[in-house]
Amino acid sequence: MVTKNAKGLAIKPKEVTKKLLGVLPDRNQDILIKRYGLGRTNKRLTLEAIGTEYGITRERVRQIENFGLNLIKKSKVFSASIGTFDHLKSLMEEYGGVVHEQEFLSSLTKDESVQNHVHFLLVVSDAFTKIKEDEEFYHRWTTDQELATKVHQSLRKLCAGFSDGDLISEAELISKFLKELDNVSDDPRVEQFAERWLKICKLLARNPLGEWGLNTSPNIRMRGIRDYAYLVLRQNKKPLHFTEVANKIAQTFGKKAHPATCHNELIKDNRFVLVGRGLYALTEWGYSRGTVIDVVIRILQGKGALPKNEIIDQVLKERFVKENTILVNLQNVRYFKRDENGNYRLV
Repeated sequence: MVTKNAKGLAIKPKEVTKKLLGVLPDRNQDILIKRYGLGRTNKRLTLEAIGTEYGITRERVRQIENFGLNLIKKSKVFSASIGTFDHLKSLMEEYGGVVHEQEFLSSLTKDESVQNHVHFLLVVSDAFTKIKEDEEFYHRWTTDQELATKVHQSLRKLCAGFSDGDLISEAELISKFLKELDNVSDDPRVEQFAERWLKICKLLARNPLGEWGLNTSPNIRMRGIRDYAYLVLRQNKKPLHFTEVANKIAQTFGKKAHPATCHNELIKDNRFVLVGRGLYALTEWGYSRGTVIDVVIRILQGKGALPKNEIIDQVLKERFVKENTILVNLQNVRYFKRDENGNYRLV
């Protein structure tokens, strides 16, 4: 009776590949060992590297590789190993049927050498199809090409719904993805599969706070103080003094941020609004850039003449200043005047 390890791998890949490779002539065997990292070293050599070693072209190495694989497939040893391939097929289908290459191999074993042997078994068997990495997706394998096509289409639709600034939690992301998968799978494990299918997609990524967005977004691939500051403010959900922002960048991300540099960067970025003495908020919270006078002008333009107290209340929703600061600004006769009812209006 075969005992499964903690990851469910109930075969001994190295023993199987050794038998399969044993049907090959020495040079064919050596080239496959080097190509797939099946020897003393786990490093997989390129066609060029092997060609240089043997003094032949990369194309000749490819021909020898393909000849060796075909020879193995025609062998009695291969036919006798069908149980091994069935087991791997079962594991891949349990993992979702469409799998991120490295994620799947790592789920079976943490031993890189064993991973290489499992990978070789996937290559040898026609039960598995490798879909090479491209601009949208990482290397992935499938036992069902029709399912793979549907998963790819669903991931593209999911990504198309994101704008560059969007950030959502992992739970929200999976919920959105499941809606796109409605007509793809009725398997009761589809939510578990969805989490794994997301990993094959290059277009989406997660930032250090666990939020998901487009891989190209500055909220995911932070490139400077401004991007880290944005995430800090978003996480805190309230205005912060630039010194607090700098401290929290260091605490949260381990990035050194000088307060003065932080202040200079934020004041130049339209994502941030200075709402008080050194206090910054996010524009997306409804704040607008400008001085207290600019805020009062905008309020009066939208609502017409207003009494002093209502103007103060409105301004305090947008700026963290003293009431007296607002009153002083209202005395500026270049912009404001009082009507016969004591209300303030624009000049």
